[in-house]
Formats: sequence, structure tokens, C-alpha cells
Amino acid sequence: MAQRRKRQRKWRKRRTGCAAALIIFVMLSAGAAYGIPWAVDRFGGQVRETFSETVEKTVNTLSTEQADVPELTIPAEETEGDFYYEQLNGSEQIVYRELLQGVREMEDCITIHAGRDEHPEKVYEYLLYDRPELFWCAGSSQMTVYEEYTLFYPEYTCMYEEREQRQSEIDAAVSDCMTGVDSAAGEYEKIRYVYEYLVNTVDYDENAPDNQNIYSALVGKSSVCAGYSRAAQYLLNNMGIECIYVVGTAQGQEAHAWNIVNCGGKYYQMDVTFGDPVFLSSESGENLPGNIIYYDYLCCTDEEIMADHMPTDEIVYPVCESDDLNYYRMNGMFYDSYDPQILLGDMNESIYEGQEMFVCKFSSPEIYQKAHDAVLEELFPKAAQTLGSVYGLEQVKYTYIEDVTHNKIMVFWNYQ
Repeated sequence: MAQRRKRQRKWRKRRTGCAAALIIFVMLSAGAAYGIPWAVDRFGGQVRETFSETVEKTVNTLSTEQADVPELTIPAEETEGDFYYEQLNGSEQIVYRELLQGVREMEDCITIHAGRDEHPEKVYEYLLYDRPELFWCAGSSQMTVYEEYTLFYPEYTCMYEEREQRQSEIDAAVSDCMTGVDSAAGEYEKIRYVYEYLVNTVDYDENAPDNQNIYSALVGKSSVCAGYSRAAQYLLNNMGIECIYVVGTAQGQEAHAWNIVNCGGKYYQMDVTFGDPVFLSSESGENLPGNIIYYDYLCCTDEEIMADHMPTDEIVYPVCESDDLNYYRMNGMFYDSYDPQILLGDMNESIYEGQEMFVCKFSSPEIYQKAHDAVLEELFPKAAQTLGSVYGLEQVKYTYIEDVTHNKIMVFWNYQ
């Protein structure tokens, strides 16, 4: 796993359905413990993200004059296979390549084969969804539309000289990231590595500069969903793994971006932004372990992601229906039924091994509800007794998180 940077993290409130509590157990005698609620808070806050690329359209009086359109030098072979490019018709694909050619050269005005009845703003949006490397494109633009062609004026975030400097910084950041990738790693290991790397090294910050592009996440180390998702796309594409930039909404947000990845010929949903935990350590006054990651959004299914995400209905995305890469199932934290003896045994084993965290994720809301009260009121106190006895503690603290959305309960053991 990528190492988390040593800094104070800014925890944020995000979605409903989670609750946290810190419990102190006082060891009175062998085999006896009493739970004292310390603090319970149900988090109903929201993250407000923006990733939209706005396009301003200025329409001149229609003219029949002929445009001087530069020769298109980007062949179709270079863009074939790009997900959004393939959603366009033949004439739109030409405009896509004309825009790509123009912004690569950072032209102030790009003449394109799109008249009054066409929508180059959509094509430009698709281009930026496909191409995270175009970090100097702000996303906004203006157009002068004629009968047979359009003068397209993209906005850039920097000048050409600064772009070269930023590219060098991005290359250095990518090189540093890649040093942590095992040369023998398979596709899943690479995808998981990028997921963990971005969660561990990037802070969510709505005020981060350039937060719609990869520079903010890879170099600035702070961004919003667009920066997280484009950084994941950029890194995985560089590893030869297909990664699609997905747009839609998430619970409590007007707009959101995440990814779909191709692993072993199957597609999976992935949201790096939501990989960060959703609670505030300040609510209980306790600092929770700094290496916690929410794996519910790593290689998950459509059904799982749509519990709190909704992709736009304007695009037909690949179907993600396989759960064979579910992190919790792969790591023995997934329960298809509720057996208190098995669950308590797994909790005690986590304590014997000195693990900071124990997770139990249930396969359905019904099993979660069946287990919920017993886990909190019976199994946690019993496991706390084990912790106190094994480590000779007079009082035991632990913090737990209830995640109703994902049928999951997490507990964090305090060994001091």
C-alpha cells in the first residue's frame, strides 16, 4: 500500500447513513466489563463538489463565407477506441480530432467543421473526458458559429511555457507513484494500488487551484472529484489499463465524477473520491488511524455504486455486474449470514494480531439488520474484554462506525 503522507488530514462530512461512537470499557474484574457511551454522532453532512465544464456560446450573424480550416493531421487511428470518441458520429469525430489538434498547440482560435446545427461544445466535453492529459484546458470556451463552420475559442489555465513546467512536475509525480508498483503486479493489483495511492496522498479541497485537472491531484495533492478521477484515469492509462471517466450525480451532490475500470476483460465501478472515510474524528475527540480506506468503491458493481451514485442517462456506460473483485470478500471480511460465534472469533483474532481495525460487511440489508444490535451490544463488549485481558489494560477504548448504505460495521481498537 502507498504510504500516507504525514500530515493532519481534513476530515469531511459527506453522506447520510453513517454513525460513529467511541466506547470506553473499564476492566472491573476478570470477565466483567461495562460499556460507557462516550459520543455518538449521526453524520448527515454533504460534500459539495463541482466538476462541470461550462461552455459559453456566442453566435454571430450567420454567414456563407468559406472557412480556412487547417489540415487535420491527427489520424483516426490515434483516437479510435477512446470511449467518448466512439459515442460520436463520423462528422463529430472529425471535430473531435480538430479540437484535439488545436488544443495541443494551444491555439487561441480553432476553426472546426461544425455549423449552426451541430454541437461542438458536446464534442469538446467528450474530448476532455477522454483525455486527462489535457490539463491546460480549463473546460470553458466561447464560439462564433457560422453556417458551415465554427470558430472555437478554448480557455487555458496557463501559458505554453508554464504548461511545459507543469508537465515536468506531473512526469516527476507519476514517476514517484510508479516506484511503488511491483513489476509483477497484475491488473487488479495495479488498480488497487492507484486507488490507495490517491486516497493516501490527495486531500479533498473545494478551493484547490486547478481542481478540475490532474495537476491538482498529482502535484498539488489536493483536488475535488474531477481531479481524483482524472488522475486515476491518467495513471491507469499509463499502465495500459482502460479507465473511463464517468459523470453523473452522487447522494447529496449536484454533480460528481468517478471511473469505470477494465480488469481482466470485465468492467467495474470505482470512485477514488469516496474511498476516503466519511466521518469526523473531531466529533469524539479521538484521532482515528490515518491509513483507513473505504474499499466499498473499489471494483464494485453497478448495483453497489448506485446505492449513492447515479450516472448520467445521456451516456450508455459498460455494464459492471461482476463482484468477484469485492475487496471485503477477497479479504475475509464479508459475511453471507450472521453467526455470532464466527463473528466474535474473527474479532478476537483481529485483536490477537494487533490490528487497528475490524470490518464486518454483510451481504444484504436483512443480514445487516439481524446482526446490527447484537454486534454493537454483545459482541463488541465481549471482544473488548479480550482486548483488555490480552494486553493488560484497565480500561479499553474502541470506536465504531455504522455504515447502513453498505451494510457494514467498522470498529477501531485502541491498544493504549
